[in-house]
Amino acid sequence: MGRIFLIELDGRTYRCRFCDSALALADDVLSRSFNSHQGRAYLFSNVVNITLGPEEDRLMYSGLHTVEDIFCCCCGQILGWKYVIAHEKNQKYKEGKFVLERWRIVEDVAEEFNLDARLGSSDGENP
Repeated sequence: MGRIFLIELDGRTYRCRFCDSALALADDVLSRSFNSHQGRAYLFSNVVNITLGPEEDRLMYSGLHTVEDIFCCCCGQILGWKYVIAHEKNQKYKEGKFVLERWRIVEDVAEEFNLDARLGSSDGENP
């Protein structure tokens, strides 16, 4: 097997909960109102650092879809699925989109610290 080269993402990202690999940018979230059989899920326009399982037909809440399961390319954990074919006309917008189950990902929020903040009384020296 060859080496795995992970794609790094700049900005707010969603990462694999199990190995911390970057998966998607927060800007690529199309919907936060999806549900899976194990809870909340997010719909993304693009994800990286994944491998796809075989296509299979799956009956979901919104009808029959042909999907591929999504796995983290680093740790192999299942993360969600990709919509390949939506068999109902009103679901066609999902084709080519990715669903990541919320409990399997973490949001990486890069916070900047204010270095000019005043020290609290427990942090500084006594006068």
